[in-house]
Amino acid sequence: MSSESSIFPEDSPTKDIDDVVHQRVRLGLLTIANEARRVEFRFLQDSMDLTAGNLSQHIRVLEEAGLIRVIKGAEGRRPRTWVSVTKAGRQALHEEVASLKALIHRVERGSDPTT
Repeated sequence: MSSESSIFPEDSPTKDIDDVVHQRVRLGLLTIANEARRVEFRFLQDSMDLTAGNLSQHIRVLEEAGLIRVIKGAEGRRPRTWVSVTKAGRQALHEEVASLKALIHRVERGSDPTT
């Protein structure tokens, strides 16, 4: 495909990428939450090397989109926040992975970068 060829919006290689899911931190958060029944806030913060405020903002975006559920409670006398992926979140994650695979396939079948 040359740079002179016409690409229609429906042919865009990133048309199926979901901006809410695709953002690096949110994609990682959904991936970790998908691997467990629920994940404690502090574990996410430590494993993703984020500040509490930054993580909270990304959690809020995913929660508002219905992709994760936030559960607040206590363990002993210590307040805790847990995150779990919803059915919609699991589906969105799988769709994102499929879109990324399609993008990779498109790149790999394209021209050889060494020529």
